[in-house]
Amino acid sequence: MSYQVNDKFKLFTVQSNPSLTKEVALLLGCEVGKSSVKRFSDGEVQIHIEESVRGADVFIVQSTGQPGNEHVMELLIMIDALKRASAKSINVVIPYYGYARQDRKARSREPIAAKLIANLMETAGANRVVTVDLHAPQIQGFFDIPVDPLQGIPLLANYFKKKKLVEPVVVAPNTSGLGRARRLAEYLNAPIAFIDKRHPEPGFPQSVQIVGEVAGMNAIIIDDLIDTGATVTLAANALADHQVASIFVCCTHPVLTGPAIDHLKIAPIEEIVVTNTIELSTEKYLDNMTVLSIGELLAEAIYRIHKEQSVSTLFK
Repeated sequence: MSYQVNDKFKLFTVQSNPSLTKEVALLLGCEVGKSSVKRFSDGEVQIHIEESVRGADVFIVQSTGQPGNEHVMELLIMIDALKRASAKSINVVIPYYGYARQDRKARSREPIAAKLIANLMETAGANRVVTVDLHAPQIQGFFDIPVDPLQGIPLLANYFKKKKLVEPVVVAPNTSGLGRARRLAEYLNAPIAFIDKRHPEPGFPQSVQIVGEVAGMNAIIIDDLIDTGATVTLAANALADHQVASIFVCCTHPVLTGPAIDHLKIAPIEEIVVTNTIELSTEKYLDNMTVLSIGELLAEAIYRIHKEQSVSTLFK
């Protein structure tokens, strides 16, 4: 699709998604805004906007993944700089919303960090948030500004449709991922299964069972993110024990911290399919990894927001 933005449109990035932002800029036919990020000797972030943004609709692309605290501070300071430079609107595009797993008080005296980050962005001056596959959908309600929750599942589904797998089955690696697995299964017209993990009693090993038919089928494990890789590796090993034909893993956000790469290297997985909501360093690429781009999805959403058109069709 051909887009055409006006001279009051500005697209910026900070430091977490420069390649993705360049792709979005190319699709929109614009340049990435000029800005610089420096640090004082004690580590404080200093940002300078190097072109006029007065009266402009500004979009900032910045995931808040690792190093999460650094990227959050960069984003907040960038928003403040744009507000003080008289931008007409500040639209924050967060492909991966960090701290989303802290969306409730699971125990007493715990923070709700996802709400805190929302408050900080609003206080800094954000007018709108665009994000992809929130870990907890209720985080939309933490904001008092519009939130556009884009979906990565259609992109993953289209990829697997092209593979034309025989007898696919979509597998949720835990019960909390059943809704996500069901959505992918609807796209692929496939059945679902899930991994049921239980701790019978303290001191006893974890019990892992598969609910659903998987033997002889091509299994697609889906999660919104892969962090340490332990969850999907456990699921893959359980599926291998049940004589599946092949195992694929897909997710929107490849967080991949700590032992993740080591876990995934030895797991019985044919292919790992992720998106570029988080830019991967070279050491995090695996030979069996495929990275899909969400650039076109973001470009479409940004263009529709800029032109004051409906974005709701992109939620499906």
